[in-house]
This record gives sequence, C-alpha cells and structure tokens, in this order.
Amino acid sequence: MNSSRAQAPSVVFDLDGTLVDSEPNAYESARLLLERYGVPDFTWEQNARFIGISNREALAVLRTEYGIEASADELVAGQDAIYLELARASTEAFPEMRKFVETLHARGVAMAVASGSSPAAIEAVLKSTGLDAYLTEYVSAEEVAHGKPAPDVFLEAARRLGVAPAGCVVVEDAVPGAWAARAAGMRCIAVPYVPATAGDPVFAAADLLFPGGQGEFSAQAACAWLFPRSLPTPPDGHPEAARRIS
Repeated sequence: MNSSRAQAPSVVFDLDGTLVDSEPNAYESARLLLERYGVPDFTWEQNARFIGISNREALAVLRTEYGIEASADELVAGQDAIYLELARASTEAFPEMRKFVETLHARGVAMAVASGSSPAAIEAVLKSTGLDAYLTEYVSAEEVAHGKPAPDVFLEAARRLGVAPAGCVVVEDAVPGAWAARAAGMRCIAVPYVPATAGDPVFAAADLLFPGGQGEFSAQAACAWLFPRSLPTPPDGHPEAARRIS
C-alpha cells in the first residue's frame, strides 16, 4: 500500500442522486418551469440526459432547444424556487449513504459536498435530511467557472478542505461527475443512479464501482475499501456487490 492510500482520505460527495434521492424533485421542478414557458409534456426520459450536470448548463440547452426568451438567470431562479419548495417538503437521504456519512464522521474523516445545485438548494437539502450535522462544507457549480464534467467543483472542495486533490475520494452517481473526479486527479466510488449506465467506460474506470447503484451500495463495503488495514469487511457488508478496479 502506498503512503497516500495509508493516510485517511477526504471524501467529497455529489448530492443529488448520490446522497439523497432528489432527482425526482429536480425533474419535477424542470417540468413545472418549462410548463410556465409553454413547453408541455417534458418527460423523465428527456430530462435524464441532464443528470449529473449543473442546472444552469441544463437550462441553457433547454432554453435554446425550445426557443425560450427568458434569460438564463431568470430560468435558474425560477427552477430554484420550485425546487426549494419540493426539496423542503420531500427529500430523503439514501439509508446506506447516511450510514456511510455517519461512519466517516465518527472516524474524523474530512468531508464536503460538491454539487451542480445552487448553494441555497444544497443548504436546504442538507438541512431537511439532517445531513448538515455532518456535512458543513459544500461547493455549488454556481461558485466556480465550470460545472461537471469539468473538475472545478471537486478542486474547490479540496481547496476548502485544505487537502491535495490526490488525497480525496469522490462519491458519484452520474457519468459527468465520475469524469470530473478523474479530471481532478481524485479516486472515485461510483454508485450509478441509473444502473443501466454502469457499463459506461467512465464508470468502468472508477476505483470502486457498485454496478447495481443504491440497491447494492453498502456503507460497510465502502469503508472496508477506504480503510483496508483497519476495518475488516463484516459478513453483512456485501462486498461482492462492488467491483474494485485495480
């Protein structure tokens, strides 16, 4: 084991679809927003291509495709307001992810969130799920030059944590985020929100892949991989669900 692996890593989490099951709220906020601007029947399938990239970049594409005259700032503010209402009412953390965060916190691991959502949305989601007790540092794509798949949010998270990028492990659910982690020089635990995308070459290059997504993710298996010397894999950790990339 090299020295960087032996040291306790810092962990940077994506938010939507990774820590919390917020993609339905993100889709509904986009659907309602587009409906206001005369775009009916925006489907989940149409929205799925934007999973993992920032709201601003997704709205820029939709604004062009549908010929919406409102400014990008107006669209972002409109979706954010809708999303915040939905998020405060119904956002759930994935149980195994919550357990993972709590375990890392107990071990004194430095953690941050790096998300394409706005700062207000990140704050609201963390607060409504109670994850704000453990995750006090977060970076929004709105605070950096470029969202995922550019590495900017992850590099800024490392800077705020005061650690080198090589000392960070990213936890991601989407291909753009896994790509951004690689571009940042960070290791990556991939937990695909859409398990059918697990065969994507970017996910295949992840350091630890849970092909079945949240249904297979195990906090114990992830911790056993992060701390192989000090934390043996317990019998109920289901490490066989994950695939380590050597």
